[in-house]
Amino acid sequence: MATDMTLLWGSGSPPCWRIMIALEEKSLRGYTQKLLSFDKAEHKSQEVLDVNPRGQLPSFKHGNNILNESYAACMYLESQFKSQGTKLIPDSAAEQALMYQHMFEGLALYQKIGDVIYYNWKVPEGERHESALKRNREALTAELRLWEGYLQKLGTGSCLAGNSFSMVDVVVFPSVAYLFRFGLSAERYPKLAAYYGLLKDRPSIKASWPPNWLENPQGQDTLKDI
Repeated sequence: MATDMTLLWGSGSPPCWRIMIALEEKSLRGYTQKLLSFDKAEHKSQEVLDVNPRGQLPSFKHGNNILNESYAACMYLESQFKSQGTKLIPDSAAEQALMYQHMFEGLALYQKIGDVIYYNWKVPEGERHESALKRNREALTAELRLWEGYLQKLGTGSCLAGNSFSMVDVVVFPSVAYLFRFGLSAERYPKLAAYYGLLKDRPSIKASWPPNWLENPQGQDTLKDI
């Protein structure tokens, strides 16, 4: 049980999802959680600001320890509960190197996904330029080709650091799921699609699947032409 933990989160947010997957993998259940609405700006509420002065989600506490950065929270959970649940950091130096490399490359992937999906939301109408969106789309395309190459090299049925599920899968899978949620072509990116298919029914991922995605499974087609 994890009754001394509190998670404030938003549905469909990959950073929130990362922590929830990590908690499931470490068999840390029974924590206090509260689902907040981005649409209602509940992430800017005083309740969140008291934990996370940036006014962002996730906001996570373990006792008196606050971790609002999802990578930090996931690494903390593995460190504090390393003998419990799934071992998320492999012993092999080669697998560790690949895990850490792909983990932090995952931040670039997530950023480039957001640059395309949320361009109109982030950039005021009068400052939007088709050329800028085109550059963002080209950057995301190049990034996706890199990940296709990584998965090709790893081989069929592999996770992102080898055969075993590890921390890199905890933090990168939500971004991959986001890609397909927003219409990425499985035919154009078959290795990413195979990786998504490999993990989408993993118990920790199914247990923490974004509820708004369950309510509206169709998704969007923003990335269909990428």
